[in-house]
Amino acid sequence: MTDKNKARLTAVKGMNDVLPQDSALWEFFEETVRSVLQSYGYRQIRTPILEYTPLFQRGIGEVTDIVEKEMYSFEDALNGEPLSLRPEGTASVCRSVIEHNLTYESGQRLWYQGPMFRHERPQRGRYRQFHQVGVEAIGYVGPDVDAEMIGLCARLWDAFELSGVKLEINSLGNSAERAEHRAALIAHLERHQDALDDDGKRRMYTNPLRVLDSKHPDVQQVAQTAPKLIDYLGAESKVHFEQFQRLLKLRGVRYDVNPRLVRGLDYYNLTVFEWTTAELGAQSTICGGGRYDGLIELLGGKPTPACGLALGVERVLELIRLQGFDAGPQTDVYVVHAGTGSLEMAQQIAELLRDEGIDTIVHAGAGSFKSQMKKADASGAAFAVIMGEDELQANEVSLKALRDAEGNPLHGGPQQRISVRDLPLKMLEELGFGGMAGAIE
Repeated sequence: MTDKNKARLTAVKGMNDVLPQDSALWEFFEETVRSVLQSYGYRQIRTPILEYTPLFQRGIGEVTDIVEKEMYSFEDALNGEPLSLRPEGTASVCRSVIEHNLTYESGQRLWYQGPMFRHERPQRGRYRQFHQVGVEAIGYVGPDVDAEMIGLCARLWDAFELSGVKLEINSLGNSAERAEHRAALIAHLERHQDALDDDGKRRMYTNPLRVLDSKHPDVQQVAQTAPKLIDYLGAESKVHFEQFQRLLKLRGVRYDVNPRLVRGLDYYNLTVFEWTTAELGAQSTICGGGRYDGLIELLGGKPTPACGLALGVERVLELIRLQGFDAGPQTDVYVVHAGTGSLEMAQQIAELLRDEGIDTIVHAGAGSFKSQMKKADASGAAFAVIMGEDELQANEVSLKALRDAEGNPLHGGPQQRISVRDLPLKMLEELGFGGMAGAIE
C-alpha cells in the first residue's frame, strides 16, 4: 500500500459534517421553519441538486460572481451535457414550476430547504456546501405578498428568540427605470474610473449595479455619490414601494430604506430586502430576497409575477447558538440493567415504552451500575429505568429522574420503585405525554 493510500481522508474543504451533538439544533430549526411556513400556507417542493448549467447562466446572470467564478460545473462524462451543482434554489424552483405547469390554475406558495454549492473561500458563515431555506410566492403581483415574506421572517426570528436582526429594503423599479438609471450610473463610474479597482472596471459596463456593492474603500466612496435608482422610479413603482412600506408598518416591522441595496442576482425587480446582524462579522446578511417578476418568462415560461427569499441556515444556526440554545433532554428514558435475565426484561420494557411514543435507549453490553448510570447521564435522557436482580424478581423497576422540569441535570435525584405494569402510564405522566419534561415529585 502506498503512502498516498494510507493518507487520512477528510471532508472536502468548505463542506462540513453535521455531528450528532449538533443535530438537535438542526432539528429544532427545521421543525420551527416547517411550522411557521405551514401557518402561512406554504408547501414544500424538492428539486434536484444537479441541473443543466444554462439554467443558472440564464436565470442568475452570466456576469454575476456566482456564474463567472463560483459554480461547480462540469460535463457529463457519458454524453457531454453541461451540468452544475445548484448554487441557489430559485432558478431550480422556477424551472420546476414551468416544467410541471404548476401555475396553470392558481398561484403557488412554495418553500424548499437543502444544500447549495459555491466555490468560495471558506470562512465563518460562508462555506462551499451551505444550506438554504427558500420561500417562493409565484403568481402573485404584490406588494401584499412582499410584505407577507417579511412577516414570516419576523415570526421566525421571534420563534428563534433572535435579537439585533435588522431589516433593510429598497426598490429596483422596472426594467425601463433600471435602464435609465444604468446609463446614468455608467456615466458616473466613467467619471471616477481611476478610483475603481480592477473588478469595478470590469463590471462597469456589464453589471454596474454590482459595482455599488463592492467592499473596496475607494469604490465605496464612488458609490456614495452615485445616482440612486430610487430617484428614477416611475409612478407605479413608487406606489408599489409605498404600499409595501405601509403594510410593513401595519405589521409593526421596523426597517431602514437603503438606496444602495441591490442584491447579488440579476433577476430582481421592484422590492428587494435583506435581514442583517452585527453578530457574525463580515457575513452580516442572514436572509435576503425580493421580487423577480421577469424570471419565469426569461426561463421559457409565460409572464408570471413572483417574490421570494433565501435564508442562510448555517448563519441563523450560529445566531441561535449565540442566544444560548439548550437542546434539553435528547431522549426520554435510558434503561440500565444488570444480572441474569435483566437484559431480556429491559428490552421488553423498552418496547412497551416505545409503543407509547416514549423514546428509549437500552444500555448495550455489560458494565457496572455506576458505569451505566454515567452513560445514562451522558445520553441526555430525562429518566433512567433501572432493572437489577431485585427488581426482576419483584417484576418492578427503579425509576430515577436525571433532569428537572427545565432539563437541567439532577445530581442525586429522587428514585422510586414501581411495577413494570404501571411503568408506561407513569412515564407518560412524568413526561407530560412525550414532552421530555417533568421530574419525580
